[in-house]
Amino acid sequence: MNTKIKELRKERKISQEQLALAVGTTRQTITSIEVGKYTASLALAYKIALYFGLSIEEVFDFSEIDTEIEL
Repeated sequence: MNTKIKELRKERKISQEQLALAVGTTRQTITSIEVGKYTASLALAYKIALYFGLSIEEVFDFSEIDTEIEL
């Protein structure tokens, strides 16, 4: 999943370590999310978006997720 985390961090001059500490995770997790090797949990995605003052959809790109629902 693509995210805007790296761009948002650079705009605000925030390191991966600073973001990780602020949202209660590790720098390695932030790195993995930024490069698309790990998908953040809903709780972590919410904390990251809240940290930047944005909605989850403004930080995380859900365009590649299949949104078709069978009833």
